[in-house]
Amino acid sequence: MPLPPPPVRPDPTHVPTERELREDLAAAYRLLALHGMTDLVFTHLSVRVPGEGHRFLVNPYGLLFEEITASSLVVVDAEGEPKQATSWPVNPAGFVIHSAVHMGRADAQCVMHTHTLAGMAVAAQEGGLLPLNQMMMEFEGRVAIHDYEGVAADDNLSERERIVRDLGDKPCLILRHHGLLTVGATVAEAFYWMWYLEQACRIQLAAQSSGAKLAIPSHEVVLRTRAQFSTGPTKGWLPWQALRRKLDREQPGYRD
Repeated sequence: MPLPPPPVRPDPTHVPTERELREDLAAAYRLLALHGMTDLVFTHLSVRVPGEGHRFLVNPYGLLFEEITASSLVVVDAEGEPKQATSWPVNPAGFVIHSAVHMGRADAQCVMHTHTLAGMAVAAQEGGLLPLNQMMMEFEGRVAIHDYEGVAADDNLSERERIVRDLGDKPCLILRHHGLLTVGATVAEAFYWMWYLEQACRIQLAAQSSGAKLAIPSHEVVLRTRAQFSTGPTKGWLPWQALRRKLDREQPGYRD
């Protein structure tokens, strides 16, 4: 197989079209399914649609993540109500958390929420995420925690304010007794944070399960390591290009 051409660094001033966002978000759904990060037809990934008003793309309720395509995604308003014709229902209650974050964080163009085994296990731990590995140290000071208040639904709308407050300006949130949430200025960035937050949780559980005493680096080393990771408007774009190429080879139907 010939090598693909090297990816061109994206223009940070480019405003993606709705079609580009549909393909990116559909790709993210497929990738979460491919890597075992789904909860049947539950949980959501969403992205803000450019233009007037508050409009977002989200998955139709009832489709598996592996079935999502660009055209099947539904445009909804801030309350999760469909703003386009759709033969599949949308679950407004499931959009409550996403709506809160999108509306409370102007930079949260994409919001991803998962109920994975590793993520939920760490969300049940009092100490949260520990700096046990190099990749985990990038999350130092970048992971917020929101305490559990029951199923996030319309009967507790004030929780939206507390979710936004607890997330602050961080890219990651651990929802205690619930799961993980990440945000990004792009789908690529939100996916990057979710991928590595999930890996960090898996590493922590594996280390804890060994029964050995855990070695925690000094705070100075953790901060130095964190500073060595890149930041900026193109965060996650390089692995995202590779992942999109993988889908184009193996599951090209996500673009439909």
